[in-house]
Amino acid sequence: MKFCPKCEVKLKKDGSDLKCSKCGYVDGDTPSQQKKVVPEESTEAFNVFAENEGEESLPTIKIECESCGNDEAVWWMLQTRSADEPTTQFYRCTKCRYTWRNYA
Repeated sequence: MKFCPKCEVKLKKDGSDLKCSKCGYVDGDTPSQQKKVVPEESTEAFNVFAENEGEESLPTIKIECESCGNDEAVWWMLQTRSADEPTTQFYRCTKCRYTWRNYA
């Protein structure tokens, strides 16, 4: 936004120039507008486990696998229901990768 240097009125666009409606001052030095390109973020869905990625950082628990009988699994918790309900606990066997949940 620019103002007239003579009478301090806001300059209005007149073609490619800015012009004062009160005194007729013309400012030919109009700033060109540049578009700012913002890179799009990835739209891929976030996967908790991509192959074995991240499993070594999850906590383990001694619990028997319902599928193979192994006694160790990684676990995590998610809020899958409304906020006044308890969180859902997920378990994944470290041997056969079978996943099950517990609605505590």
